[in-house]
Amino acid sequence: MSDSLVLLERLVAKARAAGADAADAVLVDSVSLSVGIRLGALERMERSESGDIGLRVLVGRRQAMVSSSDRAAAALDELVERAVAMARAVPEDPYGGLADPDELARDFPDLESCDAAEPSAETLLDMVRRAEDSARAVTGVTNSEGADAGWARSAMAFVASNGFAHTYAVTSSSLSASVLAGEAASGMERDYDYTSAVHFADLRPPEDVGHEAGRRAVRRLGSRKVKTCQVPVIYDPRVSRGLLGSLAGAVNGAAVARGTSFLKDRMGTQVFAPGIRIVDDPHRKRGLRSRPCDGEGVAGRKLAVVEDGTLASWLLDCRSARQLGLKSTGHAGRGTASPPSPSASNLYMEPGVVTVAEMIGDIPSGFYVTDLFGQGVNGVTGDYSRGAAGFWIEGGEIAYPVSEVTIAGNLKDMFPRLVPASDLVFRYGVDCPTVRIDGMTVAGA
Repeated sequence: MSDSLVLLERLVAKARAAGADAADAVLVDSVSLSVGIRLGALERMERSESGDIGLRVLVGRRQAMVSSSDRAAAALDELVERAVAMARAVPEDPYGGLADPDELARDFPDLESCDAAEPSAETLLDMVRRAEDSARAVTGVTNSEGADAGWARSAMAFVASNGFAHTYAVTSSSLSASVLAGEAASGMERDYDYTSAVHFADLRPPEDVGHEAGRRAVRRLGSRKVKTCQVPVIYDPRVSRGLLGSLAGAVNGAAVARGTSFLKDRMGTQVFAPGIRIVDDPHRKRGLRSRPCDGEGVAGRKLAVVEDGTLASWLLDCRSARQLGLKSTGHAGRGTASPPSPSASNLYMEPGVVTVAEMIGDIPSGFYVTDLFGQGVNGVTGDYSRGAAGFWIEGGEIAYPVSEVTIAGNLKDMFPRLVPASDLVFRYGVDCPTVRIDGMTVAGA
């Protein structure tokens, strides 16, 4: 048994001895390395290490959680005393509590979530220089906001008085570049590109990231406004995933239980067009959000949230499941300083059959969105309004860049009209192909 599990088992035992009816504890040890340059000059090189412990105790139906970075015996004794005292003082929560033993994960698949290799600072520095050089080499690029690279590793351990104990580690690596094109007198545009992966070797080449950042920035030069109209809107994959993020919020069990989701009464009904399938898969190998179990030790599984257009499941932790009279779906997220709450893992929309070119080809006038701004999504009503930039479509082809417009609608109307293209790529952890939604309001000049 690892030292982390031994420490947590002792902590849970101390909490029980101090009067807790149940307890669980989580430990996270993290190390990260990051570098950043701008115009070829080093701007940042940082390495950090941290370690935190979180303890949750239950006294009857009363629950409290405390955290600390101090692992000395005296500090942990104080942690236990404080947690139990707090639990005795707070109101009862009829839905709180640990997972039932029959819900706990017993088998832990190899998800390839931890890369044994740790890149050096010199390796990261070489990558960002190559990425920025490639971006600045694109004709039309006139300035740089820099390039950044990072690597991180987190080791997590979890022990609960219901008999669960497990530890695992995850890694992540990333590389990004951001540049400007044009001149101040005639107008400048900014754009970026990035890559992220669990395994360092799976990152896209730095030259590819840099060149794409430069190409995107130059492509936006000469942006125009358009008049307010209702047209088909095409969402590029780097923004279409935001629609899945809004769906994830609407099917979050905590929001449903509170009655603050626009989908709260839609379980088992058609919310997307027939054929649409949206999946959450915590066990995808090398997935950016993969996990062997959830934050309460509950076994996860590949879950269809939307099946053939029909809303098929909420994302539930134990508390929200009890509140709704259901069973946990294994979607509890967990930190050291807060109690579990529902969260998605690797959420994605399965691809359609139409290509992006075919999707655009029959649009007489429309809007291809590449960037969204602002947080104009109301999770209670479904109202949707976002600042946007991208490209105007004329006669089935990309015609010219567009900026300073707003796209608006309501997700309850947008979801049924959504059509996915065939270009799904797993890049972000929440992934969606290019999608088309007809009848959107584009507000411009």
